Amino acid sequence: MGENILALRNISKAFYGIKALSDVSIRVEKGEVLGIIGENGAGKSTLMNIVGGVLQPDSGDMLLYDQPYKPKNTMDANASKIAFIHQELNLCNNLTVAENIFLIDFPKINKIPYINKREMNRLAHEAIKAVGLQCPPDTLIEKLSQGERQLVEIAKAFSMDAQVIIFDEPTTSLTARETERLFKIIGDLKQKGRSIIYISHILSDIQKLTDRIVVLRDGNVTAEGTTSSFNIDSMIFNMIGRDMKHIYPERKNVVSDEKKVELVNITKKGIVSNINLHAHEGEVVGIFGLMGSGRTELMHIFFGLDSFESGEIKIKGKLKSKNTAVQSIKQGVAFVTENRREEGLMLEMTVLENLSFVAMPNLASRFLRFIDKSRIADKAAAISQRLRIKSGAIEKSAAKSLSGGNQQKVVIGKWLMTSPEIFIVDEPTRGIDVGAKFEVYSVINNLACDGAAVLVVSSEIEELMGICDRIYVMSRGEITGCVGQDEFDRETILRYAFGQCAFNKNASHESEVQQ
Repeated sequence: MGENILALRNISKAFYGIKALSDVSIRVEKGEVLGIIGENGAGKSTLMNIVGGVLQPDSGDMLLYDQPYKPKNTMDANASKIAFIHQELNLCNNLTVAENIFLIDFPKINKIPYINKREMNRLAHEAIKAVGLQCPPDTLIEKLSQGERQLVEIAKAFSMDAQVIIFDEPTTSLTARETERLFKIIGDLKQKGRSIIYISHILSDIQKLTDRIVVLRDGNVTAEGTTSSFNIDSMIFNMIGRDMKHIYPERKNVVSDEKKVELVNITKKGIVSNINLHAHEGEVVGIFGLMGSGRTELMHIFFGLDSFESGEIKIKGKLKSKNTAVQSIKQGVAFVTENRREEGLMLEMTVLENLSFVAMPNLASRFLRFIDKSRIADKAAAISQRLRIKSGAIEKSAAKSLSGGNQQKVVIGKWLMTSPEIFIVDEPTRGIDVGAKFEVYSVINNLACDGAAVLVVSSEIEELMGICDRIYVMSRGEITGCVGQDEFDRETILRYAFGQCAFNKNASHESEVQQ
């Protein structure tokens, strides 16, 4: 047993009378990577928010270097050299990379209250170079991809010389190459004696990266030990309290000849070119591509969030006359965005309000258009139960109080309230644990069984092969291939994603695929 840097003893926390943590005790040793796993709502983020000074425990205490540690806020935690890289990025999009890195403590000119921009940019350059981010320090955050923004958060920890660094689902927005770079960075930090707390739903990453594992379930520690003492099955069992024999539900959908979606020669200069795509009633169609392939942009165009220059969109055989989101919703189209916090949720509003927002016009009384509150509440409660959303009373709990995975369930649930005939889901299981993934896959499968056409955008090939009937592959704004279920093969899909020539020249390009 090594030297304890951080020790948590009997930590408890409740929200609205609901226990989030119950007498949790863990330790973090110097120079180790501690993995913390559990279902969404198990208490992982709550526990780390207490360590990071975001929340105060109801009971229990913490020791840092064997001294009492009681952070009242994030500044106290930072001053104690504890950095918390949150699952949802805390960046100001209208500020530069350097300004975000030093937002709490800008370099001063001779200790007077003037920012030393030259020194700020110099130090920021060192930090972003250390994490492999290729951009000038004066680049605006809004110009960066999600993966690049994640690296800025990591650069913050470098700039403050953090001794304990908490990573909460750090790879959800990273490509495989960026993930490999992150793992190398964590390995280097470990060699320098830094302690890492690593939270992830990607259990293979936990196996690869960590020295010890702590498993949380319903706010309690259910298992802990060296990583070598766990396998994937035992991790899942301790997380959800049962064996998980099937990752994907049994396919029962029947694909009809009726086309519910048709995109014909859709073109927008610099974004997508001559896209031809269709989806039948009862069919689950996947869309795969590397970062920058245009897959998300294409769905934005289809739903009406972005314009296009030429081509046609047909829904249920009829030409879409107005390409707007409002028109899409009226025609039975739903869109679960990949960016749930900025585009999918009203964080300050309750779970009930978020679930009912889109469906409210449909649930109003037919003549006077009064809102039928009891009808909405009943349907929202049914959706919440169906998706196993972990929260307090849905009419009182704010969306911002939920874990990331439960927030994603709310986004999915608000569209289920509309009983959609065409369902677009972009990265539907990002940040969701293995048990909840099965539930989301089951929802997709059930939608198809009910006759909906489902379009699934995902960076995980195995996920698409597990739930789809066909997979379109995109590269540089074009569809380069379409693979049927009987032809599903990882290598074939990757060939299309990279382009035949590029793949043959360098098979190692597989590492570019997002995990």
